[in-house]
Amino acid sequence: MGVPGYVWTLTVVGILALLAFDYVFHVRKAHTPSLREAAVWSAGYVGVAVLFGLGVWLFGGHAMGAEYFAGYVTEKALSVDNLFVFLIIISSFKVPHADQQKVLLFGIVFSLLARTGFIFIGAALINSLAWVFYLFGFVLLVTAGNLLRPAGSEDRSADNFIIRLAERLFHTTDQYDGDRLTTVVDGKRTLTPMLLVMVAIGGTDVLFALDSIPAIFGLTQNVYLVITATAFSLLGLRQLYFLIDGLLDRLIYLSYGLAAILGFIGVKLVLHALHENNVPFINDGRPVQLLEISTGLSLSVIIGVLVVTVIASLLSPKGRAQNAVAGARRHATTYLDEGYETDPAIREQTYRKLLQEEQQIAKLPARYRAAIRDEPQLMDLLHRAHAKHREAGGG
Repeated sequence: MGVPGYVWTLTVVGILALLAFDYVFHVRKAHTPSLREAAVWSAGYVGVAVLFGLGVWLFGGHAMGAEYFAGYVTEKALSVDNLFVFLIIISSFKVPHADQQKVLLFGIVFSLLARTGFIFIGAALINSLAWVFYLFGFVLLVTAGNLLRPAGSEDRSADNFIIRLAERLFHTTDQYDGDRLTTVVDGKRTLTPMLLVMVAIGGTDVLFALDSIPAIFGLTQNVYLVITATAFSLLGLRQLYFLIDGLLDRLIYLSYGLAAILGFIGVKLVLHALHENNVPFINDGRPVQLLEISTGLSLSVIIGVLVVTVIASLLSPKGRAQNAVAGARRHATTYLDEGYETDPAIREQTYRKLLQEEQQIAKLPARYRAAIRDEPQLMDLLHRAHAKHREAGGG
Protein backbone atom coordinates (compact mmCIF):
# COMPACT_ATOMS: atom_id res chain seq x y z
CA MET A 1 0.00 0.00 0.00
CA GLY A 2 1.46 3.35 -1.06
CA VAL A 3 1.67 6.22 1.42
CA PRO A 4 0.62 9.67 0.09
CA GLY A 5 3.19 12.43 0.03
CA TYR A 6 1.30 14.61 2.49
CA VAL A 7 1.34 11.77 5.04
CA TRP A 8 5.12 11.51 4.67
CA THR A 9 5.41 15.27 5.16
CA LEU A 10 3.21 15.33 8.25
CA THR A 11 5.08 12.39 9.74
CA VAL A 12 8.53 13.92 9.21
CA VAL A 13 7.35 17.27 10.59
CA GLY A 14 5.88 15.50 13.62
CA ILE A 15 9.12 13.62 14.37
CA LEU A 16 11.21 16.78 14.00
CA ALA A 17 8.75 18.66 16.25
CA LEU A 18 9.13 16.00 18.96
CA LEU A 19 12.93 16.25 18.78
CA ALA A 20 12.79 20.06 18.91
CA PHE A 21 10.40 19.93 21.87
CA ASP A 22 12.70 17.50 23.65
CA TYR A 23 15.68 19.80 23.19
CA VAL A 24 14.03 23.13 24.01
CA PHE A 25 12.09 22.03 27.09
CA HIS A 26 14.34 19.35 28.55
CA VAL A 27 17.89 19.24 27.21
CA ARG A 28 18.88 22.84 26.48
CA LYS A 29 19.16 23.63 30.20
CA ALA A 30 21.53 21.12 31.76
CA HIS A 31 19.92 19.25 34.66
CA THR A 32 19.56 15.78 36.10
CA PRO A 33 16.04 14.45 35.37
CA SER A 34 14.15 13.03 38.32
CA LEU A 35 12.80 9.50 38.25
CA ARG A 36 9.27 10.90 37.98
CA GLU A 37 10.20 13.12 35.03
CA ALA A 38 11.87 10.22 33.22
CA ALA A 39 8.89 7.92 33.90
CA VAL A 40 6.28 10.43 32.73
CA TRP A 41 8.06 11.28 29.48
CA SER A 42 9.01 7.67 28.74
CA ALA A 43 5.37 6.68 29.09
CA GLY A 44 4.41 9.68 26.94
CA TYR A 45 6.67 8.67 24.06
CA VAL A 46 5.51 5.06 24.22
CA GLY A 47 1.93 6.34 24.20
CA VAL A 48 2.60 8.42 21.09
CA ALA A 49 4.13 5.39 19.35
CA VAL A 50 1.17 3.19 20.27
CA LEU A 51 -1.37 5.80 19.12
CA PHE A 52 0.50 6.14 15.85
CA GLY A 53 0.41 2.36 15.44
CA LEU A 54 -3.34 2.30 16.08
CA GLY A 55 -3.71 4.97 13.40
CA VAL A 56 -1.72 2.81 10.99
CA TRP A 57 -3.93 -0.16 11.88
CA LEU A 58 -7.11 1.89 11.37
CA PHE A 59 -6.20 3.59 8.09
CA GLY A 60 -3.71 1.09 6.63
CA GLY A 61 -5.35 -2.16 7.63
CA HIS A 62 -4.58 -5.13 9.85
CA ALA A 63 -1.45 -6.19 7.94
CA MET A 64 0.23 -2.77 8.09
CA GLY A 65 -0.68 -2.37 11.76
CA ALA A 66 0.79 -5.74 12.68
CA GLU A 67 3.97 -5.03 10.69
CA TYR A 68 4.40 -1.66 12.40
CA PHE A 69 4.00 -3.07 15.91
CA ALA A 70 6.30 -6.03 15.17
CA GLY A 71 8.95 -3.61 13.89
CA TYR A 72 8.46 -1.16 16.76
CA VAL A 73 8.71 -3.80 19.50
CA THR A 74 11.81 -5.34 17.92
CA GLU A 75 13.57 -1.99 17.46
CA LYS A 76 12.60 -0.92 21.00
CA ALA A 77 14.14 -4.10 22.41
CA LEU A 78 17.31 -3.53 20.38
CA SER A 79 17.41 0.09 21.56
CA VAL A 80 17.55 -1.13 25.17
CA ASP A 81 20.68 -3.03 24.15
CA ASN A 82 21.99 0.32 22.90
CA LEU A 83 21.58 1.68 26.42
CA PHE A 84 24.14 -0.80 27.75
CA VAL A 85 26.71 0.62 25.37
CA PHE A 86 25.66 4.22 26.07
CA LEU A 87 26.14 3.51 29.80
CA ILE A 88 29.63 2.10 29.18
CA ILE A 89 30.66 5.07 27.03
CA ILE A 90 29.20 7.73 29.34
CA SER A 91 30.77 6.09 32.39
CA SER A 92 34.14 5.73 30.64
CA PHE A 93 34.21 9.42 29.78
CA LYS A 94 32.82 10.41 33.21
CA VAL A 95 30.25 12.72 31.63
CA PRO A 96 28.79 15.05 34.31
CA HIS A 97 25.33 13.81 35.23
CA ALA A 98 23.56 17.04 34.28
CA ASP A 99 25.10 17.00 30.78
CA GLN A 100 24.27 13.39 29.92
CA GLN A 101 20.92 14.33 28.39
CA LYS A 102 22.57 16.36 25.65
CA VAL A 103 24.91 13.49 24.79
CA LEU A 104 22.00 11.07 24.60
CA LEU A 105 19.87 13.37 22.44
CA PHE A 106 22.78 13.78 20.03
CA GLY A 107 23.08 10.00 19.88
CA ILE A 108 19.38 9.68 19.07
CA VAL A 109 19.49 12.32 16.32
CA PHE A 110 22.64 10.83 14.79
CA SER A 111 21.12 7.36 14.95
CA LEU A 112 17.96 8.59 13.19
CA LEU A 113 20.00 10.13 10.39
CA ALA A 114 22.27 7.09 9.99
CA ARG A 115 19.43 4.60 10.05
CA THR A 116 17.33 6.62 7.62
CA GLY A 117 20.22 6.47 5.16
CA PHE A 118 20.64 2.73 5.68
CA ILE A 119 16.89 2.20 5.27
CA PHE A 120 16.78 3.87 1.85
CA ILE A 121 19.90 1.98 0.75
CA GLY A 122 18.38 -1.27 1.97
CA ALA A 123 15.07 -0.57 0.24
CA ALA A 124 16.85 0.17 -3.04
CA LEU A 125 18.83 -3.08 -2.80
CA ILE A 126 15.72 -5.12 -2.00
CA ASN A 127 13.81 -3.67 -4.95
CA SER A 128 16.60 -4.43 -7.41
CA LEU A 129 18.33 -7.52 -5.97
CA ALA A 130 16.21 -10.30 -4.52
CA TRP A 131 19.28 -12.11 -3.13
CA VAL A 132 19.74 -9.28 -0.60
CA PHE A 133 17.26 -11.13 1.63
CA TYR A 134 19.84 -13.93 1.88
CA LEU A 135 22.46 -11.39 2.90
CA PHE A 136 20.22 -9.76 5.52
CA GLY A 137 19.28 -13.16 6.91
CA PHE A 138 22.96 -14.15 7.16
CA VAL A 139 23.80 -10.86 8.95
CA LEU A 140 21.07 -11.46 11.53
CA LEU A 141 22.10 -15.07 12.14
CA VAL A 142 25.73 -13.99 12.66
CA THR A 143 24.60 -11.17 14.96
CA ALA A 144 22.47 -13.61 16.96
CA GLY A 145 25.51 -15.83 17.38
CA ASN A 146 27.65 -12.89 18.51
CA LEU A 147 25.07 -11.94 21.16
CA LEU A 148 25.50 -15.37 22.73
CA ARG A 149 29.19 -14.68 23.29
CA PRO A 150 30.40 -12.74 26.35
CA ALA A 151 30.42 -8.98 25.83
CA GLY A 152 33.68 -7.16 25.50
CA SER A 153 34.27 -6.57 21.83
CA GLU A 154 35.70 -3.27 20.76
CA ASP A 155 32.44 -1.93 19.41
CA ARG A 156 31.00 -2.16 22.94
CA SER A 157 33.65 0.01 24.56
CA ALA A 158 34.48 3.69 24.56
CA ASP A 159 38.03 3.11 23.34
CA ASN A 160 37.17 2.36 19.73
CA PHE A 161 38.91 3.21 16.46
CA ILE A 162 36.92 6.40 15.91
CA ILE A 163 37.96 7.84 19.28
CA ARG A 164 41.62 6.91 18.84
CA LEU A 165 41.63 8.56 15.40
CA ALA A 166 40.05 11.75 16.77
CA GLU A 167 42.56 11.91 19.61
CA ARG A 168 45.43 11.43 17.17
CA LEU A 169 44.30 14.06 14.67
CA PHE A 170 43.09 16.77 17.06
CA HIS A 171 44.14 18.41 20.31
CA THR A 172 42.11 16.94 23.15
CA THR A 173 41.75 17.58 26.87
CA ASP A 174 40.48 15.46 29.76
CA GLN A 175 38.67 18.40 31.36
CA TYR A 176 35.04 19.33 30.68
CA ASP A 177 34.04 22.95 30.11
CA GLY A 178 30.34 22.75 30.86
CA ASP A 179 28.64 21.23 27.83
CA ARG A 180 30.96 22.98 25.34
CA LEU A 181 32.44 20.87 22.56
CA THR A 182 35.72 22.82 22.42
CA THR A 183 37.69 24.91 24.88
CA VAL A 184 40.96 26.84 25.08
CA VAL A 185 43.87 25.28 26.99
CA ASP A 186 47.21 27.12 27.13
CA GLY A 187 46.08 29.36 24.29
CA LYS A 188 45.16 26.45 22.00
CA ARG A 189 41.70 25.42 20.87
CA THR A 190 41.16 21.80 21.96
CA LEU A 191 38.37 19.23 21.87
CA THR A 192 36.63 18.54 25.17
CA PRO A 193 35.57 15.03 26.23
CA MET A 194 31.98 16.14 25.46
CA LEU A 195 32.72 16.07 21.73
CA LEU A 196 34.66 12.81 21.99
CA VAL A 197 31.82 11.04 23.79
CA MET A 198 29.42 12.20 21.08
CA VAL A 199 31.79 10.82 18.45
CA ALA A 200 31.95 7.52 20.34
CA ILE A 201 28.17 7.23 20.57
CA GLY A 202 27.77 8.23 16.93
CA GLY A 203 30.26 5.57 15.84
CA THR A 204 28.54 2.81 17.81
CA ASP A 205 25.16 3.96 16.45
CA VAL A 206 26.38 3.21 12.94
CA LEU A 207 27.37 -0.31 14.02
CA PHE A 208 23.99 -0.86 15.65
CA ALA A 209 22.22 0.31 12.49
CA LEU A 210 23.94 -2.47 10.53
CA ASP A 211 22.14 -4.98 12.77
CA SER A 212 18.78 -3.33 13.37
CA ILE A 213 17.93 -2.39 9.78
CA PRO A 214 18.10 -5.98 8.44
CA ALA A 215 15.99 -7.03 11.44
CA ILE A 216 13.11 -4.68 10.68
CA PHE A 217 13.29 -5.39 6.94
CA GLY A 218 12.71 -8.99 7.94
CA LEU A 219 9.34 -7.92 9.35
CA THR A 220 8.20 -5.41 6.73
CA GLN A 221 9.48 -4.04 3.44
CA ASN A 222 7.23 -0.98 3.64
CA VAL A 223 9.74 1.89 3.89
CA TYR A 224 7.22 4.15 5.65
CA LEU A 225 6.67 1.55 8.38
CA VAL A 226 10.40 0.84 8.67
CA ILE A 227 11.23 4.52 9.18
CA THR A 228 8.37 5.29 11.57
CA ALA A 229 8.90 2.16 13.69
CA THR A 230 12.62 2.94 13.89
CA ALA A 231 12.03 6.62 14.71
CA PHE A 232 9.45 5.98 17.44
CA SER A 233 11.65 3.29 19.00
CA LEU A 234 14.46 5.86 19.35
CA LEU A 235 12.29 8.76 20.53
CA GLY A 236 12.12 8.62 24.30
CA LEU A 237 15.31 6.58 24.53
CA ARG A 238 16.93 9.44 26.48
CA GLN A 239 14.24 9.31 29.17
CA LEU A 240 14.33 5.52 29.19
CA TYR A 241 18.06 5.66 29.94
CA PHE A 242 17.47 7.53 33.20
CA LEU A 243 14.39 5.47 34.04
CA ILE A 244 15.93 2.00 33.80
CA ASP A 245 19.55 2.92 34.54
CA GLY A 246 19.40 0.88 37.73
CA LEU A 247 17.76 -2.10 36.00
CA LEU A 248 20.12 -2.48 33.05
CA ASP A 249 22.47 -4.77 34.94
CA ARG A 250 19.46 -6.81 36.10
CA LEU A 251 18.51 -7.86 32.56
CA ILE A 252 21.12 -10.60 32.44
CA TYR A 253 19.24 -12.68 29.87
CA LEU A 254 18.43 -9.83 27.49
CA SER A 255 21.22 -10.77 25.09
CA TYR A 256 19.85 -14.31 24.87
CA GLY A 257 16.36 -13.00 24.16
CA LEU A 258 17.65 -10.65 21.47
CA ALA A 259 19.69 -13.49 19.98
CA ALA A 260 16.55 -15.63 19.77
CA ILE A 261 14.58 -12.81 18.14
CA LEU A 262 17.27 -11.94 15.60
CA GLY A 263 17.83 -15.61 14.83
CA PHE A 264 14.09 -16.07 14.29
CA ILE A 265 13.92 -13.05 11.96
CA GLY A 266 17.04 -14.27 10.17
CA VAL A 267 15.35 -17.63 9.45
CA LYS A 268 12.23 -15.74 8.35
CA LEU A 269 14.32 -13.72 5.89
CA VAL A 270 16.00 -16.80 4.46
CA LEU A 271 12.62 -18.50 3.97
CA HIS A 272 11.32 -15.37 2.25
CA ALA A 273 14.45 -15.26 0.07
CA LEU A 274 13.87 -18.88 -0.97
CA HIS A 275 10.25 -18.06 -1.76
CA GLU A 276 11.40 -15.19 -4.02
CA ASN A 277 14.54 -16.96 -5.19
CA ASN A 278 16.18 -16.06 -8.53
CA VAL A 279 19.77 -16.99 -7.63
CA PRO A 280 20.99 -19.36 -10.39
CA PHE A 281 22.82 -21.86 -8.17
CA ILE A 282 19.82 -22.33 -5.83
CA ASN A 283 17.10 -24.55 -7.31
CA ASP A 284 18.21 -23.50 -10.82
CA GLY A 285 17.05 -19.94 -10.15
CA ARG A 286 13.45 -20.95 -9.46
CA PRO A 287 11.48 -20.05 -6.30
CA VAL A 288 11.47 -22.66 -3.54
CA GLN A 289 7.94 -23.07 -2.21
CA LEU A 290 8.39 -23.26 1.56
CA LEU A 291 6.25 -22.11 4.43
CA GLU A 292 6.60 -18.37 5.10
CA ILE A 293 6.26 -17.01 8.62
CA SER A 294 3.34 -14.59 8.97
CA THR A 295 3.64 -11.15 10.56
CA GLY A 296 1.12 -12.15 13.24
CA LEU A 297 3.25 -15.13 14.27
CA SER A 298 6.37 -12.95 14.21
CA LEU A 299 4.76 -10.39 16.54
CA SER A 300 3.65 -13.16 18.92
CA VAL A 301 7.12 -14.74 19.02
CA ILE A 302 8.87 -11.39 19.57
CA ILE A 303 6.60 -10.34 22.43
CA GLY A 304 6.67 -13.83 23.96
CA VAL A 305 10.47 -14.04 23.93
CA LEU A 306 10.81 -10.57 25.47
CA VAL A 307 8.30 -11.32 28.23
CA VAL A 308 10.03 -14.58 29.15
CA THR A 309 13.46 -12.90 29.00
CA VAL A 310 12.48 -10.01 31.28
CA ILE A 311 10.64 -12.20 33.81
CA ALA A 312 13.51 -14.71 33.95
CA SER A 313 16.01 -11.86 34.44
CA LEU A 314 14.01 -10.22 37.22
CA LEU A 315 13.49 -13.52 39.09
CA SER A 316 17.10 -14.66 38.77
CA PRO A 317 19.16 -14.56 42.02
CA LYS A 318 22.24 -14.03 39.86
CA GLY A 319 20.53 -11.04 38.25
CA ARG A 320 19.68 -9.54 41.64
CA ALA A 321 23.26 -10.00 42.80
CA GLN A 322 24.74 -8.55 39.62
CA ASN A 323 22.36 -5.59 39.71
CA ALA A 324 23.07 -4.77 43.35
CA VAL A 325 26.86 -5.03 42.95
CA ALA A 326 26.94 -3.03 39.72
CA GLY A 327 24.68 -0.37 41.22
CA ALA A 328 26.78 -0.11 44.38
CA ARG A 329 29.98 0.16 42.36
CA ARG A 330 28.47 2.81 40.07
CA HIS A 331 26.96 4.92 42.85
CA ALA A 332 30.10 4.75 45.00
CA THR A 333 32.18 5.86 42.01
CA THR A 334 29.88 8.75 41.13
CA TYR A 335 29.67 9.86 44.77
CA LEU A 336 33.45 9.98 45.05
CA ASP A 337 33.73 12.00 41.82
CA GLU A 338 32.62 15.48 42.94
CA GLY A 339 32.69 16.77 39.36
CA TYR A 340 30.15 14.21 38.19
CA GLU A 341 27.28 15.76 40.15
CA THR A 342 27.58 19.11 41.92
CA ASP A 343 24.04 19.35 43.35
CA PRO A 344 24.35 18.40 47.08
CA ALA A 345 20.79 17.06 47.20
CA ILE A 346 21.37 14.73 44.26
CA ARG A 347 24.73 13.65 45.71
CA GLU A 348 22.90 12.69 48.90
CA GLN A 349 20.36 10.73 46.84
CA THR A 350 23.25 8.87 45.21
CA TYR A 351 24.62 7.95 48.62
CA ARG A 352 21.20 6.76 49.79
CA LYS A 353 20.97 4.53 46.71
CA LEU A 354 24.38 3.11 47.63
CA LEU A 355 23.10 2.27 51.12
CA GLN A 356 20.01 0.58 49.68
CA GLU A 357 22.15 -1.53 47.36
CA GLU A 358 24.42 -2.55 50.24
CA GLN A 359 21.31 -3.68 52.12
CA GLN A 360 20.29 -5.73 49.08
CA ILE A 361 23.77 -7.28 48.97
CA ALA A 362 23.48 -8.22 52.64
CA LYS A 363 20.29 -10.19 51.83
CA LEU A 364 21.89 -12.18 49.02
CA PRO A 365 22.67 -15.91 49.38
CA ALA A 366 25.94 -16.64 51.18
CA ARG A 367 27.85 -17.66 48.05
CA TYR A 368 27.19 -14.28 46.42
CA ARG A 369 28.16 -12.34 49.57
CA ALA A 370 31.39 -14.32 49.82
CA ALA A 371 32.25 -13.61 46.20
CA ILE A 372 31.66 -9.89 46.77
CA ARG A 373 33.88 -9.83 49.87
CA ASP A 374 36.62 -11.38 47.73
CA GLU A 375 36.64 -8.27 45.50
CA PRO A 376 39.11 -5.97 47.31
CA GLN A 377 38.71 -3.13 44.81
CA LEU A 378 34.94 -3.03 45.31
CA MET A 379 35.24 -3.18 49.11
CA ASP A 380 37.83 -0.39 49.06
CA LEU A 381 35.57 1.70 46.85
CA LEU A 382 32.64 1.30 49.25
CA HIS A 383 34.80 2.14 52.30
CA ARG A 384 36.10 5.31 50.62
CA ALA A 385 32.54 6.40 49.73
CA HIS A 386 31.43 6.00 53.37
CA ALA A 387 34.53 7.84 54.61
CA LYS A 388 33.88 10.73 52.23
CA HIS A 389 30.26 10.95 53.40
CA ARG A 390 31.41 11.14 57.02
CA GLU A 391 33.92 13.88 56.11
CA ALA A 392 31.08 15.84 54.49
CA GLY A 393 29.18 15.75 57.77
CA GLY A 394 26.80 12.95 56.84
CA GLY A 395 25.41 10.48 59.31
